[in-house]
Amino acid sequence: MIATVAKDISSTDTLTAAISPLRVLMAAGGTGGHVYPAIAIADAIGRLRPDTEIRFVGTRDRMEWKAVPRYGYKIKSIWISGLHRRFTIQNLLFPLKLVVSVIQSYFVLKTFKPDVVIACGGFASGPIGWAAAKLGIPLILQEQNSFPGVTNRMLGKHAALIFTAFENATSHFPEQKVQLTGNPVRSRLFITDRNDALKAFDFSPDSPVLLILGGSGGALALNEAMIKYLDELHNLCNLQIIWQSGEKYADGIRDRIRISNYPNLRLMEFIDDMPSAYGAADLVVTRAGAGTCSELMNIGQPAILVPSPNVAGDHQTKNAQSLVNAGAAELLIEEHLDQDFANTIKNLIQNRDKLVEMSNAMKSLARPDAADVIAKDILTYLKNLK
Repeated sequence: MIATVAKDISSTDTLTAAISPLRVLMAAGGTGGHVYPAIAIADAIGRLRPDTEIRFVGTRDRMEWKAVPRYGYKIKSIWISGLHRRFTIQNLLFPLKLVVSVIQSYFVLKTFKPDVVIACGGFASGPIGWAAAKLGIPLILQEQNSFPGVTNRMLGKHAALIFTAFENATSHFPEQKVQLTGNPVRSRLFITDRNDALKAFDFSPDSPVLLILGGSGGALALNEAMIKYLDELHNLCNLQIIWQSGEKYADGIRDRIRISNYPNLRLMEFIDDMPSAYGAADLVVTRAGAGTCSELMNIGQPAILVPSPNVAGDHQTKNAQSLVNAGAAELLIEEHLDQDFANTIKNLIQNRDKLVEMSNAMKSLARPDAADVIAKDILTYLKNLK
């Protein structure tokens, strides 16, 4: 493990004096699990070096194209996309997309002239990271998962520093380059006061709250389990439910259930006010993406984790298992949802002592300063290059 050099930094002024001006290129895309840690790192660098010019690279048809500008950053696009597991026309286009994306990456790097490229995984990280290495631009990696994605594994040999969120990821990279920091979480994510959070959903403080999260696009398996067990759960100890279904599933769900029959249910396509949703919840049922796991740790939220089986290397199960081993969460395999979903929830939501125990375990895993640690170490590394 490389020793953290951030401890030797006495003030922001030390870093500010190191390099001026500083230009940072962030490469991340595909999912929030890649994009939001990149935004958190960018925010941290901006706090330490307000004169820094930060730009993102991503793809136009994925969530980063809208998310990144919302946080105040400019973004450039490249054409790259992932390979589908089944045969598609898009797979036939992949070699062409890769060549074009590498050329576009060279153009972005030559015109922006970054001092460093920080790759946080996803489609866009590959071409940009490879081109940066070929041009001699320092490359930094941030890996969110227990099992690293293929892009970061390929770029590992070219990277100067590699920041990981889980100990298990270390073995997939050159050990001398790796630092275990935890996942950067957006500083803008915070817990709303519980009373205010409950008011945001018109809930009572006298009954527990269950939060179902399917991710930004929703999760079909969780939605189907909720439809099957909604009556049973809604009638359980006056349980109050926030159910984030995803936009593409919402209309179909409304067609299958009569919302007016469930006064304690809040069915939402997407949750804009996550601080209130987390603040109101006693228990969260969610996928086990790295970003979600890190948010749960930092806010100390007990969870039932249902890993997606449709991810590379089954990394969500590995993420979940790390939290389960610490006593912070329970694991529910998707193929068991049909029979175990309601009972797993009922056994936890009514056990206040167990929820408190899990919350404390979650908090013990938290690394709320991950973004700042990463930002300081990157700035110190760049200072030492001069």
